[in-house]
Amino acid sequence: MADVAPDPGRLLARTPRLDADLDLLTALDDGGTLFEGPDVGLAGTGTALRLALPSGPGRVAAAADVVADALAAIAVDDEVGRPGCGPVAFCALPFDDEAPATALVPATVLGRAADGSRWQTTIGPAGAGADTAPRVAGSPAPGPSSFTVRPTRSPESWCAAVAEARDLVRRGALEKVVLAREVVVEGDAPFPVRDLLARLRASYPAAFRFAVDGLVGASPELLVARAGDRVRSHPMAGTAPRSADPSTDARLAASLLASTKDRVEHQVTIDFVLDALLPFCSYVDAEAEPSVVAMANVQHLATLVQGRLSSPPASALALAGALHPTPAVCGSPREEARAAIARLEGFDRGRYAGPVGWVD
Repeated sequence: MADVAPDPGRLLARTPRLDADLDLLTALDDGGTLFEGPDVGLAGTGTALRLALPSGPGRVAAAADVVADALAAIAVDDEVGRPGCGPVAFCALPFDDEAPATALVPATVLGRAADGSRWQTTIGPAGAGADTAPRVAGSPAPGPSSFTVRPTRSPESWCAAVAEARDLVRRGALEKVVLAREVVVEGDAPFPVRDLLARLRASYPAAFRFAVDGLVGASPELLVARAGDRVRSHPMAGTAPRSADPSTDARLAASLLASTKDRVEHQVTIDFVLDALLPFCSYVDAEAEPSVVAMANVQHLATLVQGRLSSPPASALALAGALHPTPAVCGSPREEARAAIARLEGFDRGRYAGPVGWVD
């Protein structure tokens, strides 16, 4: 599908199909952008647009309008017509709504779909010639030869914070609260982003892997995905360790499923997700029972939530704004849990536990 006669002064996103079966990591340099999941993977380089996003309560929903307007202003010449084609904005938003945030529209995006389709989008002035050569980055610089790992607070201080959070739940002030602990890893040279992502891909092949504006990580948890009028969320809450012994591992999984504490905390998250999505949907429902999703080091209780959006369908960012933060990364009641986190954690989460992803 193509726009007719784009204005020569307007930005144009060209998306031809690629025949080459390229690994997305080969297109990534240390300043590049990646979001790789089971359905679609996108790797971006350069910057066509950087958008300052609003802050404050409801910031993600307001950001949805900023991003939608910016993408709509770019003309499109797309011969592939799949999710992730044309201009794409990547966001890694802070946990705290008051922190500054940006969205990035890369100048070049290499994409791949689960069925093997490949494409490349380039954004430039409509009057300029098209560059269809697949992007391949150079070899990354060597990584650190040594590194140190240290927590930023003592074990005694951390245990005291956890005990205070536990007491808040026992007194009924909170139904659930999720605390994070900061660990600092320092090397004698910069850590190459491509090497980090390759390690995450090898260790967590079923997770979503990302590198957006310096935030690099992997997560098994889908906050929200929207395609047409369909919406999905796959919340995870309730965790047990893994074991190299298959019988022990199976016992740990069975214990997690049978745990009253973990099932109650998991249901708090599922109920929240259903309530948050319901105003946007003509239909939404969750699986009757949670399943266990096993990662390399831990296993989680997970429940798939699916629905059909009302017309006109809300954007992925607007849906993320209604959901973030879920009880899986914050707690319940939400504002009381946020206040406890700010008081007890002792560090600024930044973009950790915030939404990360893309929208086309």
